[in-house]
Order: sequence, then C-alpha cells, then structure tokens
Amino acid sequence: MTASARDIVIQAERVSKRYQLGHTGGATLSEDLGALLARLRGRPDPRLPVGLVSDQRVGSEFWALRDVSFTVERGEMLGVIGRNGAGKSTLLKLLSRITLPTTGEIRMRGRMSSLLEVGTGFNPELSGRENIFLNGAILGMRRAEIQRKLDEIIAFSGIQHHIDTPVKRYSSGMKVRLGFSVAAHLEPEVLVIDEVLAVGDAEFQRKCMGKMKDVSRSGRTILFVSHNMTAVSTLCSRAIWLQQGRIEQDGPADQVVRSYLSTYSRYEDRRTWTLGQDAPGNDQVRLTSVHLERVAGEGPVTMSDPFRIHIGFHNQTITDDDLNLSIHVYTGEDVLAFTSSWRDGGGAGVPVPVGAQAVRCTVPGDLLNAGEYRIVVNFFRKAKLLFQVEETIAFEVHDVAREGAWFGSRKGVFRPRLTWQADPC
Repeated sequence: MTASARDIVIQAERVSKRYQLGHTGGATLSEDLGALLARLRGRPDPRLPVGLVSDQRVGSEFWALRDVSFTVERGEMLGVIGRNGAGKSTLLKLLSRITLPTTGEIRMRGRMSSLLEVGTGFNPELSGRENIFLNGAILGMRRAEIQRKLDEIIAFSGIQHHIDTPVKRYSSGMKVRLGFSVAAHLEPEVLVIDEVLAVGDAEFQRKCMGKMKDVSRSGRTILFVSHNMTAVSTLCSRAIWLQQGRIEQDGPADQVVRSYLSTYSRYEDRRTWTLGQDAPGNDQVRLTSVHLERVAGEGPVTMSDPFRIHIGFHNQTITDDDLNLSIHVYTGEDVLAFTSSWRDGGGAGVPVPVGAQAVRCTVPGDLLNAGEYRIVVNFFRKAKLLFQVEETIAFEVHDVAREGAWFGSRKGVFRPRLTWQADPC
C-alpha cells in the first residue's frame, strides 16, 4: 500500500551534489581551508575520496551524488550503506542542511537532529550543560521542555562529573556520548546518525543501539549510516546502497546488505594452476586448484553457514596408499585457527589413482568467528612433507544478525553455538 503524503517525512527528488576541483565551496569552512592549503602545497584535494572514481569526475568537476531520489516514511529506520567515497556523508550533510544540493530538491517535515561528526553542533567554549540547552533551542524547544529532559540526557551520557566543564576539554569519546544523548533525547522527528558511534566503547554502543530501537518504536524516523552490516541488517527495516554517487539498490535491509556484501569481497576464494606450467609441487604430485563454496544457498559465508574447501591435485607417480594432504587455516592476524588432514577425515588407507583427483573438506557452521582467513595446503608422503603452498585462497566469514543491542566484534578465533541451561540451586 502506498504511503500517504502525510506519512512521508523525507522526500528527495533527483538530488545531485557537485564539487569544483581546485576551488573552494565545500560543505564547511574548514573543508574549504583544507582544500586551499592542499592546493598551495601541490597536493590532491582532501575532500575527494581515495581512489577517485572516473565516473564521478567530469573535467574539473566531481559529482559526489547523481540523481538520487527516495522517500522515507514516518517511523521508518533507514540504513545507508556503501563503500568509502560512495556519497553517504554527502547525502547526510544535504539532509541536515549543512550544505545545499547542486540540483534537485529535498523536502522534509518536522525537526531534525544530526550526529555526523565528533563535536558537531557544540560550542567549545560552553559547558556540556549549556550546550544541551543550546541544541534544544536550535531544535525549537522551549527551556521548560529541555529542563524536563536534562537529568535523563546527562545520566545517559555518563559524563555527570564533567557536565559543567567546557566542551573544548572533552575527549572525542565524551563528545560522542553527549552528542548522541542530546540528539536522541530531545525528541526530533528525524534523527540522523553517521558512523561516529564507532568512537564509543562497547558499553556505550549497546546503550545507543537500544535507544535507537526505542526512538524508532516511538514513531520517529532514523537515518543510520554504518559500515557495520550486522547492525544495519538487524536494526533497519530498509536500506539504501549508494555506489559512485548513485543509488544502486533500495529495499529490505537484509536483501540490500546481502547484495552489497556479495560484490564487496576483497578476497580470492578460487585459485587454479595449469599442470605443466605454474602448478606448484614436484615430480610426484602437483596442486591444481583450491576453491571455497557454501554447502547451501548463495552469497557470502556467514558464521552459521557450513562451507566446503575443494582441493584439486594431479597424482604424478604415487601408486601406494601413503599420500596425504592437509590444510592449515590462519586468521587475518596470522594466528593458526586449526588444521585438518585428509587421512584423519576418512582418507586413511585409501590409494590415490594416478591422474587428476579432487578432495573436499566440510567446515561446519557455528564454528569460526567473523573475520578474515587464509588457507595453506600441505602434501605429505610417508609422514614427511613433500611441499607446502602458502598462497592459495583467502575468504571472509561474516557475522549474523544478533539479539540484543550491541554489535561490536567479539574476541576469539572460534565462536561456537553452545547449549546453555539454568539449573535450580
């Protein structure tokens, strides 16, 4: 059912944002000054993303956004995802009226509160308490309204002992705590939050995620930009994926996140070598392929998914049953997670015919923690190492949706799903 005009709180129509390379006119005065200093020193414009995308650059112009159109309904929690330089922060600055679109139109209903950068909206010379009243006044609230919320804001921020200290003496974490507390408690109709929450510790992240759920349930709208795909898919009902300044996909959060992750992998999970040319090994056996596949379904491997490691090789001369191979699985920090060998897993006493062969190893779900991994392949004969191939494939295990309100990374190589029960004392 199509939402009525009264239910729509944000409407963006063919919004584009252009920056002129080598000229001032950025989103803020500090960005303009940074760009000017860089130009005088012969350095690239710091306002542009690393690895400038040619499709977004036309001559001396850089288009951070191109023809972006969408609507957001009242009470909706919308996630905005995309790689660095995709236009996420630019979009939020346009929605927050920090800068204006080059073309297109943005219409909004109700007051908005934004938390885009550490300390945004704070006067550094004023105390934390004074900045709470200042931010409330900017939102159009009366002093009595702010006073009713004051104790709750201060308690949530956890900086009670420093609330009367000038904000310029706050650490970045204290500014984020106070900024989120102010933004979430002063009851704006639209709350805009950038990746800035990553500055906070795990305890504060948990509180923030819980508060965002409460705000959404109360009928207010939230725009949430994050690189934490678990948080986006769990908290948001809908997501927009920005790519090269354009909307690549707009739909249910879990579907958009799945599509985004499937194209984002930096890891090569399939490798082949040509026999007689570059296949590693020796005159007895050579490795010809290694690849990874999910046992069921498509898309990136998550912690709950079992997956298989396929190994192809060519037995050159061995005719007895004493050929063995193993895998060593290392984390991205080069910590050995586990090893497994073919003979231990069912290949003992099985002769390997001469010629092309393939074996596979199944890794169960709910075993590995989220993170990056690489595989080393070893071949043995008569309990002696024939050769080892260090550079085979690498892959990433992604987190899954969690219950609760904390989405930080958990420690450890393994994260098994164990059975717990409570017994009466």
